[in-house]
Amino acid sequence: MRDTEDFDTFYAMSSRRVLAQVAMMVDSPAEAEDAVSEAYLRAWNRWHRISRYENPEAWVRQVAYRHAVSAWRKAINRLQAHRRDTTDQSIEALNPDHVAIVAALRKIPADQRRVIVLHHIAGLSVAEIHQETGIPAGTVTTWLARGRRALAAHLTDSDTLETGGEHRDV
Repeated sequence: MRDTEDFDTFYAMSSRRVLAQVAMMVDSPAEAEDAVSEAYLRAWNRWHRISRYENPEAWVRQVAYRHAVSAWRKAINRLQAHRRDTTDQSIEALNPDHVAIVAALRKIPADQRRVIVLHHIAGLSVAEIHQETGIPAGTVTTWLARGRRALAAHLTDSDTLETGGEHRDV
């Protein structure tokens, strides 16, 4: 017998956060929604076991990420097989900072983007990222450092100069 109330509480407390994190990792809100829905369905079907995990949210996030990657690979294979063009999707943002961060995340390699989101958005430590993803801790640390440098380069406003508290276009 499933503990409906326990699962409902878990879902209510974690679903928005997991959706936001996976959307940033896979760079597609629609794919993230599908993947996160599938992950929570799988968690519900296995809740008697998943609820005893140390971090059920990490399990859901990992399943969602893997599902999204799998769906992406299938889509790419279909597109290559049919030689169709792809269309870009954009994320609606709440403010200019969000837009800049999401745009910068899109410009860095997927592996770096994933660990950046897990560390800085999901708040996981290097050890927790290793535990969740299986990526060696040293590699996580390296990808975090490279990702931060890449993000910094994309987040620097090179079109303005700071002069006495004012910005002047060049």
